[in-house]
Amino acid sequence: MIGVGGVAVEVEVRASAQLPRIEIVGLPEAAVRESAARVRAAVSAIGQKIPDRRLTVNLAPASVRKHGAGLDLPIAVGILSAADALEPACLEGLALVGELALDGRIRPVRGALAMAMALRGAGCRLAIFSVENAAEAALASGLEIRAAGNLLDVLRHLLDVEALPPPSPLPPIDVGPEGVPDIADVRGQEQAKRALAIAATGQHPLLLRGAPGAGKTMLARRLAGLMPPLEGQEALEVTQIQGSIGLPIRGVVQQRPFRSPHHTASVAGLLGGGKPLRPGEVSLAHRGVLFLDELPEFGRRCLESLRQVIEEHRVSISRADLRCDLPADFQLVAAANPCPCGWRGSGRRDCLCDDGAVARYVARISGPLLDRFDLHVNVRPVPWADLEAADTGPSSHDLRERVLKARARQAGRADQPNGRLPDAQLDGAVRATREALVLLGRAVDRFGLSARSARRALRVARSIADLAAEETTGAPAVAEALGFRSEVAR
Repeated sequence: MIGVGGVAVEVEVRASAQLPRIEIVGLPEAAVRESAARVRAAVSAIGQKIPDRRLTVNLAPASVRKHGAGLDLPIAVGILSAADALEPACLEGLALVGELALDGRIRPVRGALAMAMALRGAGCRLAIFSVENAAEAALASGLEIRAAGNLLDVLRHLLDVEALPPPSPLPPIDVGPEGVPDIADVRGQEQAKRALAIAATGQHPLLLRGAPGAGKTMLARRLAGLMPPLEGQEALEVTQIQGSIGLPIRGVVQQRPFRSPHHTASVAGLLGGGKPLRPGEVSLAHRGVLFLDELPEFGRRCLESLRQVIEEHRVSISRADLRCDLPADFQLVAAANPCPCGWRGSGRRDCLCDDGAVARYVARISGPLLDRFDLHVNVRPVPWADLEAADTGPSSHDLRERVLKARARQAGRADQPNGRLPDAQLDGAVRATREALVLLGRAVDRFGLSARSARRALRVARSIADLAAEETTGAPAVAEALGFRSEVAR
């Protein structure tokens, strides 16, 4: 495993007339070098004997560092072939993945789906995984998967004594209404609900500002329920990413992920890194929602590193011996207090922060990052009478139906959602009326909007028009979009 993808490794074993020893080469790390002891014990446990010769195990390509215990099983089978217990012909096109216990049992490893995809791309015809991994690996179509409980079962299969069984297919994970928070549970906050629907329509980044307890986190957790369920390739991508970090895979993931990292997260924890390289929170939120609560409390390096990820929807990690691209196509939502104490402008408590403290707090979010949020919403505390009132607002199901219809209109114009339209396609996709463009020009001159802010306002206006089933983007849609810009709100 490298990041969220797999790399096929060819295991070569040569026996020579020298002092008995198992030597593993090909940039193995500690867990791979220790494989020799596990393999020796597992082979003895099933009644086979390792030849009293020098066994050289080469892991190709030698330029890729090998880590983990998933190579135990192919090393053991290669040694059995070198000991003439297996014919080399039965190993053609065969792939094996699994960690060996000392008694010969095969233990699961992380990333079975990603490994199966890599093995399919390498031209393998048959892959043998542990019983726990086989069903996940079988999600990669085009490759025959068999499940094995121990090394003896693998040996009997290769000798045509008893065939290994195929795994049972995993069903899609059916997330019922109780598994996704409903936006109908939120009382009041009509402007914020409107912003959530617009954000879900065009995949626009959203920033929620407000006092503690106003409902910012509650609103953010309901955004995934407004987005369409995962299907096809998207569902497979999310399932592969979750499997790559060792999460148990019980079926094809259909609900979009929601990730909310703590503000003390490091750059490696947020973007990915470590040894071995693993995905970060932005990749775990791929095709879903990344929620950054208490945005000003995140480290400066973390926030600035997000700027490129928001634009490119992927993370590029470059090291001296490795370069890897990790997927990071997520819907960004952030929440922030208006000041360090959180009560400025709330109308509930007096703010105890001086102007200097407020300015320093706001300055923790740089202008370029702030400019990348298409929607800025002030979330105000809801009066108690409204909290006690009966729910009269739309449910997540109702809003999701509107979002799906609006996304279908987008798909008829371009292959990208409104929030990610290239500048070259913007004019043709937005279809703004003359009155709308005149209004936008006045706003740019009056409020000093940047060119990027103006273009982002047009993209938001197009999403508003799609929700209203309008063919052109009129002045009312542009006016509403400008109202969501922080520069106008101030």
